[in-house]
Amino acid sequence: MTVFRAIYASRPFGFDAGVLNNILLDARRANARDGITGALICRHDIYLQWLEGPEEKVRAALARIERDDRHVDLVLRVADTQPDRQFGDWAMLHDPAVSWIWPPEDVAKGAAAQAGPLELEAIFARLRDMVGRGGAV
Repeated sequence: MTVFRAIYASRPFGFDAGVLNNILLDARRANARDGITGALICRHDIYLQWLEGPEEKVRAALARIERDDRHVDLVLRVADTQPDRQFGDWAMLHDPAVSWIWPPEDVAKGAAAQAGPLELEAIFARLRDMVGRGGAV
């Protein structure tokens, strides 16, 4: 059975702990209801998110996120199918502002827009593997 996945990048609007907690609460509730799993990497300058599940549910989640004023300049980077879920244990795995993805100056220059699918997959694989080994996330 294949699963649809989408990876997008956006800029946070009004980023602080309260906003982030509300995003995570909303995402985990909706994702559990809709059979979506995934991961969110976030910092003051970028959101990078992987969503996976039934295509119509993932696309509906993307549409909700696009309308959400806590996200600015959402750009869909990957939309395809894969053979298995990569984040099946997490309604929304959260990486709390780990800065290893790109330095802020690279984000400002468009690193997320320039990253290809393989680079994005590697970023999320590192996060998944870090958590799988009991890493801090």
